[in-house]
Amino acid sequence: MSDSVGGCSRPHTAMSEAEVAALVRGIAFKTGPPRRLGVEVEWLVHELRDPRLPVTSERLDAAYAALRSVPLKSALTVEPGGQLELSSPPGASLTEVVRTVSADLDAVRAVLDARDLTLVGLGHEPWHLPRRFLRQPRYDAMEACLDRTGPGGRSMMRATASVQVCLDAGLEEPGPLGHVRRWWLAHRLGPVLVAAFANSPLAGRRPTGWRSTRQLRWEQIGPGRAGAPVLDADPAGTWARHVLDAPVMCVRRAEGPWEVPEGLTFREWTRSSPPPTREDLDYHLTTLFPPVRPRGHLELRMIDAQPGDDGWIVPLAVTAALFDDPEAAETAYRAVKPLAERTGGLPAPHNPLWRDAARLGLTDRELRDAATACFTAALGALPRLGAGTEVTDAVAGYLDRHVARGRCPADDLLDELDGGSRHDHGKDVRP
Repeated sequence: MSDSVGGCSRPHTAMSEAEVAALVRGIAFKTGPPRRLGVEVEWLVHELRDPRLPVTSERLDAAYAALRSVPLKSALTVEPGGQLELSSPPGASLTEVVRTVSADLDAVRAVLDARDLTLVGLGHEPWHLPRRFLRQPRYDAMEACLDRTGPGGRSMMRATASVQVCLDAGLEEPGPLGHVRRWWLAHRLGPVLVAAFANSPLAGRRPTGWRSTRQLRWEQIGPGRAGAPVLDADPAGTWARHVLDAPVMCVRRAEGPWEVPEGLTFREWTRSSPPPTREDLDYHLTTLFPPVRPRGHLELRMIDAQPGDDGWIVPLAVTAALFDDPEAAETAYRAVKPLAERTGGLPAPHNPLWRDAARLGLTDRELRDAATACFTAALGALPRLGAGTEVTDAVAGYLDRHVARGRCPADDLLDELDGGSRHDHGKDVRP
């Protein structure tokens, strides 16, 4: 969600519907050999002495002011509810990305520790709905827009955190590393990643009935804002149509509140007077939150924030291996292909498969089997990608501790909540 674009002046060069479609097709997928990798890690910020206490805006202001003077290689941004995000620069290897972000996190934690604050890896704030920390026209407009679909939007803005993995779009040609296959794999692997890394079963101090409440919140803001386009053999074309048919969140103004139109698609805006500009299109793209977002590269947005200081490394490593190692990519493709039948032909994440993944985690037998195959393939691929023993040991430990047992971090949280009295782990409780 760290997508704000500075300024709101509108150049005079307007764009037609055809020009928008051509431009989106050209910039969404930059094909070529997969060489770069990135990660965006979001964190909740809690009081060190008592995480159930809300952190005041004054304390967050002081902490973030101090962090702005810390030299970091990653971009540091703040989310509407005060969540902290680090976005790595594109790295030439998994090892490079892990080292960069780990060093930056060490520096950030030192500043927060000195102020009795701590980073917490959870997909959804479990204790309370934070007040909105950022008061900017973008987030005023976003809140007004999302309120039309119900309260889930405010929770998404203020109370969620994730691990977002960024991958090159892939080759133009067919095959495991081809961009069409990688686009398809990202959407079909998505539910497996949701289920395996679900880490947000609580809200308002109580279980929600979903292992990934964060994923539920994204679904609740509606398919126009958080939905994916239909999968076909022309990802760039389908994404361009999706962008045109998506609702406009806001029309920026140089002065006063931004306009929040209701029911206006970007396609309709191009047919109105005055039509949108290139800057309007660029901004519109930052207001769409599908589980896989093409931004010249592929941004996978479906993974909950992970527990522990280094928990984020496992989803990064597993995802990188399954996409960038040809053998692992082929294994993952075969493992998740049967799951397509459970989508009902509906786009992600608004279909039965994605809902089962968010609600049931790996207690769903088919998702557990697919996850086991994918994690095993990723573990075998990591040495070929140059990963060190710390990364491979972390993935192996996660496979043994969670995936092989049909568990995810949410199950650990639920066990802590009720003293270990739950008995459904590893069973298929899918209706």
